[in-house]
Order: sequence, then structure tokens, then C-alpha cells
Amino acid sequence: MHYLHTMVRITDIDASLRFYRDLMGLKEVRRIDNDKGRFTLIFLAAPKDLENGDGEHVPKLELTYNWDPEEYDGGRNFGHLAYRVENIYDFCQKLSDAGVVINRPPRDGNMAFVRSPDGISIEILQEGDPLEPKEPWASMPNTGSW
Repeated sequence: MHYLHTMVRITDIDASLRFYRDLMGLKEVRRIDNDKGRFTLIFLAAPKDLENGDGEHVPKLELTYNWDPEEYDGGRNFGHLAYRVENIYDFCQKLSDAGVVINRPPRDGNMAFVRSPDGISIEILQEGDPLEPKEPWASMPNTGSW
């Protein structure tokens, strides 16, 4: 398992980059603009992590900007923790067998969400290419919020 990133939602890209990049000194390492999903993801990393890391495997802060205005309350601006695993189906089965609710099943063989006992959302991502969709995951509905 590899720790990937922590996500926070932002309401102003320029103000957030001024804070995280210009004032705190984080470096932008990747940006994704998703027209279909109407959001922008900006990944930042600490300079020393970049110096000591191996590229993709450095811990990052993911800033998520939703293009349609949304007011965040109740901690909704904090998004999730993210981890990459060798086999998402086996990992989710292990969690499910232990009584963990799979809030967003890995229908696509690539991504799932669960919650910690304290309600923290955790994203589980498949290492490498997505696995072929398979049951029971492919037809499993979402449960609760994630």
C-alpha cells in the first residue's frame, strides 16, 4: 500500500495557490481539468518530499475546485485520504469481510470509497491499470455518502 494524497475542496484557485504554493512553498506537480465532471484537481508536494521521493510516490495535497459554486459546511471541504493497493477487489473483500461498508464499490475495477470508524472518507485506488469489472462489485450500488 502507498499513501497518495489528502484532498481538500477549495472555492478560489488563485487564493488557494497563493496560500499553498506562494506562501507555504508547496510545488504544483500535476493539474487535471475535467470538463465532463466540471472540476479542476491541483496536486501539490513539499519541496523536500520531491527531492527525496521518486516522482509519483511522494505524498501530495490535492486541491479540488468544483466549477459549479458549492458552499462547504460540516467539514465537507476536507475530502478524503487516498491509498493505492495491489488488488482492489481482494482489498475491498477483506474490508467487507471485517464488517466495513464499501460506500462506493469498485465497479470500474479502479476506485472504491470506505469510511473510517470516525467517518473519514478513504479512497482506495487500483495500482496500475484498472482490473476488469467483475461481480459482485460491478452491480453493487453505492451505500451512504463517501
